Amino acid sequence: MDGGLATPIVRSESQSLCEIAEEVRTLAERAAKRLLNVSEILGGSFSISNLGGYGVEQFDAINNPPQCAILALGCAKPRMTVSATGEPRIATVLRATMSVDHRAIDGTTCAAFFATLSRKIEQPQGLFGATLD
Repeated sequence: MDGGLATPIVRSESQSLCEIAEEVRTLAERAAKRLLNVSEILGGSFSISNLGGYGVEQFDAINNPPQCAILALGCAKPRMTVSATGEPRIATVLRATMSVDHRAIDGTTCAAFFATLSRKIEQPQGLFGATLD
């Protein structure tokens, strides 16, 4: 974005994935027009950085204090993998990394987060119309 990066805050505890997506779209449009209020950019605790739309497969994002973590998402691409039964197959692979302030979050919590994220991505049918928990 010209003029620097804007990181609006989505304040959601019980929104569905579709509701969050709509809020993100609206905030992104307002950010591009530089119409965000201060209250819409302060107070976040977790960021998501997605460079997948630019064809980037994997990267490491830098956490911006006072936030406790940032999730970096690349693009999803088909890859040759091996199934649980040892059979070769093509699967869509999405690479994600997370940078964390370990004063706020420990490694066990991060591992649990990634296990939940992986499960939700691999079985997305439950995400639409449901809240993220």
